Amino acid sequence: MSGAPLPGPDPDPAHERLTRLWQTHRPPGPLLPHELKTVYRKHWVRFHSLPESKRYAEDEAEYAVLLDRHNTVLDELFAGGEAYVVTTDWAHPSDPTQYSDLRCSLHPEGTLWTTLDDTADPDPEFHTRWYFYADRRPWRRGCLDPLLRAAADDALAGIFVTDIDLGRMYHPYDGGADVVLATTEERDRLRHRHADWLSAHPSGY
Repeated sequence: MSGAPLPGPDPDPAHERLTRLWQTHRPPGPLLPHELKTVYRKHWVRFHSLPESKRYAEDEAEYAVLLDRHNTVLDELFAGGEAYVVTTDWAHPSDPTQYSDLRCSLHPEGTLWTTLDDTADPDPEFHTRWYFYADRRPWRRGCLDPLLRAAADDALAGIFVTDIDLGRMYHPYDGGADVVLATTEERDRLRHRHADWLSAHPSGY
């Protein structure tokens, strides 16, 4: 894969800063959200969003539990600061993106930040271009609830949130969230605080 900042006569300063951070990160990015758990394995923990690791909410009471778990951890990561919210879309390089209407409706603040081409397959028909949309905002509990519900329903994948220094990352998915912390010690403290939300599987998945 290869990422490239988007061209343009008047690039967003917040996007430029995010690009510079990723370029100096190890490994350089951006990365696809589902790769975070592998790339940052030593600093990673996964929390499930419903009791007994139930994958999908079936009523508003379960959505309330799910959103409370997400927002509790997000508050611990970002409260009092600012965060980048990133959503993704993808398509064959010659085709329209897959989720543009839904993504735009749920993340209207996000503007195109960068692209990432996956050309590993020798057959060009299986090449994919990923599109990353980002905005920078003060963190407020509940500000991502529509995106979190979409992720929980597997209606919109590829969402992640990071602090403005790329030290903490949060990727919600259908069933829970992957969290990357700056240090293993910080990861362990967070994992201990929410031990009841961990997977029972030895791998943490």
